[in-house]
Amino acid sequence: MRIVVGLSGGVDSSVAAYLLKEAGHDVVGLFMRNWHDTTGTLEGDCPWYDDQVFAELVAKRLDIPFHYVDLSEQYRARVVEYMFAEYERGRTPNPDVLCNREIKFDVFLKEALKLGAEAVATGHYCRRAERIVDGRSVYSLLAGCDPNKDQSYFLCQLSQEQLRYAMFPVGELLKPEVRRIAREQHLATAKRKDSQGICFVGKVDLPVFLQQKLAAREGNVHEIRRDCARLVRDIAADDYRALSEPYAFTVRDGKKIGTHNGAHFYTIGQRKGLGIGGRKESLFVVATDIRENVIYVAEGDSHPALYRRALRIRPEEVHWIEPAESMAEGERRCYAVRIRYRQPLQQAELIADADGLYILFDTPQRGIAAGQFAAWYDGERLAGSGVIDR
Repeated sequence: MRIVVGLSGGVDSSVAAYLLKEAGHDVVGLFMRNWHDTTGTLEGDCPWYDDQVFAELVAKRLDIPFHYVDLSEQYRARVVEYMFAEYERGRTPNPDVLCNREIKFDVFLKEALKLGAEAVATGHYCRRAERIVDGRSVYSLLAGCDPNKDQSYFLCQLSQEQLRYAMFPVGELLKPEVRRIAREQHLATAKRKDSQGICFVGKVDLPVFLQQKLAAREGNVHEIRRDCARLVRDIAADDYRALSEPYAFTVRDGKKIGTHNGAHFYTIGQRKGLGIGGRKESLFVVATDIRENVIYVAEGDSHPALYRRALRIRPEEVHWIEPAESMAEGERRCYAVRIRYRQPLQQAELIADADGLYILFDTPQRGIAAGQFAAWYDGERLAGSGVIDR
């Protein structure tokens, strides 16, 4: 089988290519450049040209063809512009999820097919399963075997057609095993550090990066005390609609304790970047008001303003890996859910309502942020996901 591997210049995709070649496949390496601008990029974070050099070294070591493609125009249009638009609305997007759906398993996949690919492989720590239902293949997305590296969350928006072509060769392995294989095969990426930050952009100073499109605007920071009246909400434990409503603070609910450079640069649950010290416990962002340009913060990660028991996803934003599993209006199901990468799975009930899909958690969740993705699991299988509306 001819398999095109997305060689990123990292150890995971390198080992994926090695495993596939060892299995007897016709392997081709394809490196994609998705970003040119260095605005806001922090120094020392392995720029893209280093990634390409390492990817070429791996291809040479494995004796496989190597190709290069520039997808920066599509990446800016489909991922970065989406980021700017979401932050401008006071929401917190996840560019890595978008990159996988819009670039790696769409635009990149099409480039791979031009090279004669029958499948596309990446270095993601997750797995794909296939079964036959009524004579056709149905694909499932499974968590990676390494609980510390499971990346299924980042692939939560993939479709059946995208999974049809996807292969994840390192999904059955633990990270130390991947490193060991890379060392034994003398791959140039064996000791290379894992990438961090925004997919294909790297670690950035987010406000500086966003100021390419979003202007800085000074505003006030107000602290919400634990005895704030708005924190006392007499809501029934099963009233998922009311429980999903974010706290709506006003400047009268707290006192001014500082200033900021733009409410759209901050996200719910954020701790760093406030520049306000002298506290026993850290300050956390609990709400932002984009129109009035105000940030509301609270002291301590146990502050009630940080927690909610429910969230809502708009009907058009609900995505099922296997569409046949879609919920009918009025239906309720129990799943394990996470609202951010690496968060331990949380028990919750999904409720299909006329105005969207509600997720009612067994316990209050910290830092529910609009724009992020909620993903729900049935055991090790990722069943679906959606963009958090509130």
